[in-house]
Amino acid sequence: MDGNYITAFLLTLAAGLATGIGGLVIMFVRKFSPRVLSAALGFSAGVMILISLTELFTEAQDSFSLLYGEKSGFLYTLLSFFGGMGIIALIDRLVPSYENPHEINDMTVEVHDKATGSVPHKMAGKTDGGKRLLRIGVLSSIVIAVHNFPEGLATFVSAMESNSMGISIAFAIALHNIPEGIAIAIPIYYATSKKRRAILYATLSGLAEPLGGLAGFLLLSTLLSDSLMGAVLAAVAGIMVYISLDELLPTAEHYGEHHTAIAGVIAGMAFIGFGMLIF
Repeated sequence: MDGNYITAFLLTLAAGLATGIGGLVIMFVRKFSPRVLSAALGFSAGVMILISLTELFTEAQDSFSLLYGEKSGFLYTLLSFFGGMGIIALIDRLVPSYENPHEINDMTVEVHDKATGSVPHKMAGKTDGGKRLLRIGVLSSIVIAVHNFPEGLATFVSAMESNSMGISIAFAIALHNIPEGIAIAIPIYYATSKKRRAILYATLSGLAEPLGGLAGFLLLSTLLSDSLMGAVLAAVAGIMVYISLDELLPTAEHYGEHHTAIAGVIAGMAFIGFGMLIF
């Protein structure tokens, strides 16, 4: 059991640190491809949706059904599933939305592409533009950190239930954390001209995920029961589906053609579906 806790925490940490990879990306990529970004976000959404509905939801239903019977078990699974959606929706409501890009947005792409194509630090310093960019970057890091906490809980709990499931979810979350790191790092970099600060803010926001994993550890190690595990698994499934539908898919649609985003979703589902079949 201790080994499972360690593996689950390491997977959660790896997924969170992917925001730092997003910070590093801006140092090497001079032009972003909207279609690639769209396909990647769609792929991540496909992985998360399929795992949530075929693995997490069914595991929770089986757990509840053994305790309370098939009909009541399904009812408790549904309540926990939509309860998870309610939790992440409440977080979205409480976090300010003004200039709050949970993913890389038009402004960050425009700033990066123009800057790398001309004068990188034209907007840096104490100008109004520089201050605004810095504010956006700092606010983004805080907002994304808040969102990353339940994602960390989702990764940790999934890994505790199954290593293969945890790896799949950690992979999907890491994939969509990279654009989040970009959304943080670009405005900070071009507002301050400091690469290390941009990467630092991106990385720190991702550390909220292992904090979510720590919360999962405390929850499961002190209050673990079959009914609680079923409720947590179903709630995690709700959180993952909500994130996919509310954040990943709309952003994927925004940056690419409709068919590009959907192709990414299908590819993500096929990848993780056949992966589960093989392993």
